[in-house]
Amino acid sequence: MGLLRSAALGKIAGCAGTLALDVTTYLDMLVRGRPASDVPAELVKKFAEAAGIAALISDDDAACNRRSAAGALLGYATGLTVGAAFGIVRPALRGVPPVLAGLVVGAAAMALADVPLARAGVTDPKTWGTAGWLADIVPHVVYGLTVVAVFDAIGANGERE
Repeated sequence: MGLLRSAALGKIAGCAGTLALDVTTYLDMLVRGRPASDVPAELVKKFAEAAGIAALISDDDAACNRRSAAGALLGYATGLTVGAAFGIVRPALRGVPPVLAGLVVGAAAMALADVPLARAGVTDPKTWGTAGWLADIVPHVVYGLTVVAVFDAIGANGERE
């Protein structure tokens, strides 16, 4: 399988994984009655302040809505990027069991999402508690397992030996 094809299939798998992560997160919100996180929007505001992007800095409704949308889009970008990266490396790692690969992919996506948040000071993982960690870990595990399952299913179907 060629590199571009692997990356493209990885992006498709990343889309499926991102959908699975979102569904898992919304189910958690439904069951526990918790609100959506505003942490991604806070990160966008910090970046906007540093870059001087006025449309994202103020606290009026339009700027808040833009930050919320930008934060969500960053999540989608993360999901697609991790999926594409997995697509590129998976053909060389066919021997890695899908569950292990899924856990690693989920951990990579979680790190790519959470490390910038912590480094920017918009969240402190030390204060999350068990419920907070589970609300972050479970959707990322679901993401990783979905990415691997989808990639392996569509990647194997397109291979010619």
